[in-house]
Amino acid sequence: MTMIEQAYMYRPYDPITRFFHWATVLLIVAQFVLGWIMPDVHRDTHPDGLIGWHLSIGAALVLVVVLRVLWRFTHQPLPDHDASWLHLISRVTHFLLYVVLVITPFLGWANASSRGWSIRAFGSVPLPPLAQQGSSVGHFMGDVHGVMAWVLFALICLHVLAAIFHHLVLKDGTLKKMAPW
Repeated sequence: MTMIEQAYMYRPYDPITRFFHWATVLLIVAQFVLGWIMPDVHRDTHPDGLIGWHLSIGAALVLVVVLRVLWRFTHQPLPDHDASWLHLISRVTHFLLYVVLVITPFLGWANASSRGWSIRAFGSVPLPPLAQQGSSVGHFMGDVHGVMAWVLFALICLHVLAAIFHHLVLKDGTLKKMAPW
C-alpha cells in the first residue's frame, strides 16, 4: 500500500456524517431502553410517561434518519480498500441498516396513529397520522414494528462486531474514521 493510500485510509468521515451517526446511535439506544422498560401497549393504553417519551424520541429519530439518508445520497462515503467479499458484506449491511432505520420508526408511527395518538416532533410540532384511528393494518404495523426492532438490533450487533473486527484484526483505521471526536 502506498503512503497516499495509507494516509487516505485514516482520513475521518466528515463532521456531519459523524454527527448523524452518533445522533442515531444515541436515539436508538434511548429507544431500545424505553422500549424495554415501558409498559406494554394495550387497547386502552394512553401515550403517557415512558410511552410518550418513546413516541417523542421516535419522532426525533425519524427526522434524524431522513436527514441522514438525504445526506448519504448527496455525499458519497469514503472508499474502502477491503477485500471484495468484505466490501460486499459492508454494502449489504449498511443498506439493510438504512432500510430498517427508515421503516421501523414509520411502522411505530403508523401504529400510534391507529391508536389515535398524536405524534409530535420535539413535543410541539404535530406530525400527520399515517393510519386511520382503529385501523387493523395500523395495529398490525405495531407488531411488525416490534419484529423490526429486533432485526435492527441484530444488524447493529453485526455492525459493531464488524467495527471491532476492523479495529482489532485488520487494524485498518475504520473505527477511527467514525470516532465522534
